[in-house]
Amino acid sequence: MTVIVDLQVACQGQHPQASLFQQWAEAALQQVNEECELSIRLVEQEESAELNLTYRGKEGATNVLSFPFDSPVEIEPKLLGDLIICQPKVEQEAQQQDKKLEYHWAHLVVHGCLHLLGYDHIKDDEAEEMESLEIKILQTLDIDNP
Repeated sequence: MTVIVDLQVACQGQHPQASLFQQWAEAALQQVNEECELSIRLVEQEESAELNLTYRGKEGATNVLSFPFDSPVEIEPKLLGDLIICQPKVEQEAQQQDKKLEYHWAHLVVHGCLHLLGYDHIKDDEAEEMESLEIKILQTLDIDNP
């Protein structure tokens, strides 16, 4: 399995290296037995808030938004979609929740990738399944339960 990650940086400040985003996405997408591609865009709060309002009808920035791609035809590599991660929000949450910043980044990439695969956490049973899978994937990266 090959995972192609298109990392787009549209924000200021420090962020993990591209190789870490690649590693986290590969860990999350092990169950996809074909070559696949996704974009991860790191943004400021303004862009996150605008997208959150436009596509979810919710005010303010959020940590990660996922936009699955549903192709009407088979294409290779399989395009999974886009993740939008708000860098200032990730940093703020990690500090508030007393989490290692790199681990929080990893958790959000894994979480977003699972959304691209169709997992959700709206209903309690779906949330339990998704959280359980996140924990297992993060353990493969030597990251404790977030």
